[in-house]
Amino acid sequence: MKKNVAFICWGNSCRSIMAEALARHFLGASLTASSAGISPLGFVSRETIQVLTEMGVATQGLHSKGLGEIDLQDCHLLVNLTDYSLEPLLPVPFPGLLIHRPVHDPYGRGLESYRESRDDIIRLVNQEICRWLG
Repeated sequence: MKKNVAFICWGNSCRSIMAEALARHFLGASLTASSAGISPLGFVSRETIQVLTEMGVATQGLHSKGLGEIDLQDCHLLVNLTDYSLEPLLPVPFPGLLIHRPVHDPYGRGLESYRESRDDIIRLVNQEICRWLG
């Protein structure tokens, strides 16, 4: 059975969208990935699409959404990519595992900043998420 993993950031325009796409790209046979934002911007940044496309990562279907638009009760692992606490926003009890792994927010900081965040997320997915999957 595939594990459900959700990635959360502030606007669901950059970091968590990248994490969703990269998790599907590298580990899609082992998990179902989703993403959401604490305060979604309502769009995926063009830089996010560009840095994913540079690596041949599929971007079809990616869209900005809020926490209320994903099924947190069915989530096995929730990855918080922000510096903010998610606990007050989660259902009680939260059935999954919540981990806090802040990644630099590249929004508005240029393409190289997006690449740095993407590369940090690749390491997170290929090391920590892969280990968690066993």
